[in-house]
Amino acid sequence: MKDLKIIVLSDTHMPRMAKSLPPRLLKELVSAELILHTGDFNTIDVLHELEQFAPVKGVYGNADHEELIKTLPEKQIIEAGSYKIGLVHGHGKGMTTEKRAIAAFANDQIDLLIYGHSHIPSFKTTDGLQVLNPGSPTDKRRQKQFSFVVLTVEETLNVEFIYYDSKT
Repeated sequence: MKDLKIIVLSDTHMPRMAKSLPPRLLKELVSAELILHTGDFNTIDVLHELEQFAPVKGVYGNADHEELIKTLPEKQIIEAGSYKIGLVHGHGKGMTTEKRAIAAFANDQIDLLIYGHSHIPSFKTTDGLQVLNPGSPTDKRRQKQFSFVVLTVEETLNVEFIYYDSKT
């Protein structure tokens, strides 16, 4: 199987938090074969802009405009190579964001769960499930840096966080 380069994003919050995609992100998007976005694009224009680089699979978040909510599902499972990847934003009431995301796929067989909402980058294994949050490329909140993930699907799933200081 040929390696598959996937860019994993969440919480772009554009145009409120950035007028354009950050240069560090653009550098990776030009060679992407697939883009996964776990919601809070904010406007459908962000989805359309990302689609100029590669196919986009995504879900809507709690801060997305109605047009996106009508266009994208609340959760979805995509196949990349031999892997099943679950996407969900993770917003809701009760539990932590991560626990809500895990609960959303309680009845599904997936190899990797990707969620957003918290803007906190993390990658760990919980009860045998790999769980990933790419952080945000445009709205770092209390994090030291902006972030997104380059996910390479090979014989294994290779997760590389890309961190940077400036979104301009």
